[in-house]
Amino acid sequence: MHGPNQPNQPNRPRPNRRTAPGRRRGVVGVLSALGVLGALLAVVAAATVFAPVEPAAAQAAARKVPATVDGPPLTTPPDRLAAALDCPSDFPRSQREPVLLVHGTGVDARLNWGWNYAPALRAQGYDVCTVDLPARSTGDIQESAEYVVHAVAALHAATGRKADVVAHSQGGLQVRWGLTWWPGLRAAVDDVVSLGTPEHGAAAGDLLCALPCAAAAHQMKRGSAFLTALNSGDQTPGDVSYTSIFTRDDLVVTPYRTAVKEGARNIGIQEVCGIRLVTHIGLVYDSVAFRLVLDALGRPGPADPKRLPAGACSGDPYVPGVDAGDVVHATTVVAPAAATALATAPKKLREPALRPYASPRP
Repeated sequence: MHGPNQPNQPNRPRPNRRTAPGRRRGVVGVLSALGVLGALLAVVAAATVFAPVEPAAAQAAARKVPATVDGPPLTTPPDRLAAALDCPSDFPRSQREPVLLVHGTGVDARLNWGWNYAPALRAQGYDVCTVDLPARSTGDIQESAEYVVHAVAALHAATGRKADVVAHSQGGLQVRWGLTWWPGLRAAVDDVVSLGTPEHGAAAGDLLCALPCAAAAHQMKRGSAFLTALNSGDQTPGDVSYTSIFTRDDLVVTPYRTAVKEGARNIGIQEVCGIRLVTHIGLVYDSVAFRLVLDALGRPGPADPKRLPAGACSGDPYVPGVDAGDVVHATTVVAPAAATALATAPKKLREPALRPYASPRP
């Protein structure tokens, strides 16, 4: 990504969950126990956080369905695509490339990004937009990918600049599906940064789908038709800088090396910092992961760990603006809610059929 560094720190209300710095270590030390409690409270959490959220008003240019995107026709109704895109009311205001945040399985944009990357990137001077994928990204990934295609093209149309895309978990698959089968989209994207994306499937999908399971879970099984089609050719298409960030402590996307993408800059957190505990959900609040994202967005090409400042591994462990209370919230509310959404999603006996355009590539 290119452009001057223009930090801008708008006022943003935050929940009063701040824990004093002296208590942070103790709070983090009990996260395992809180995780068990969170699982028991998953149904209650789901009822709380699954309430519909009205997106902020965005300028008409950011909501407009692009006239043409080189690729298959979008089958999702235009009004649904437009309603899923959420940009600030003053968008566009920055001279930087706009950033699109794509959430993972079982959550929405606010749960995934509203307490970490969205405010932190805005404080760095970026225009940040999010997209809410249908059925909390538990349905057919081919359908939810159309929302990403529309969102990227809309940001490009509104600003005249390439967009940067940051995706967590399954969100990286939607992004790559769009760039693979909509070649016209590649000219609208500068950087793609994925955090813990199961590029080649996850063992959890195999286990979950021993019985009927959600459509997206079928597609994230190792060897699925979806992943076979996605990985049969160039895994990093176009003149786009790809960065894949992953963690050895990921117990959701396993084995963790499934996040390695051929042709991308693949960075393991522990390869940068040695012993550093970062979970799957931890990738969205870990400070080293965030520094790597900023490096990718702020410089040409993918992220480069060698450019991280001295002391990056020993400083504040969290994304700017995130505190230990947010980490507890992520462990006891966000992660259980995601698991509940996947468990309660409509069940399918088999994987959704590939769309006609996704024929095997030479």
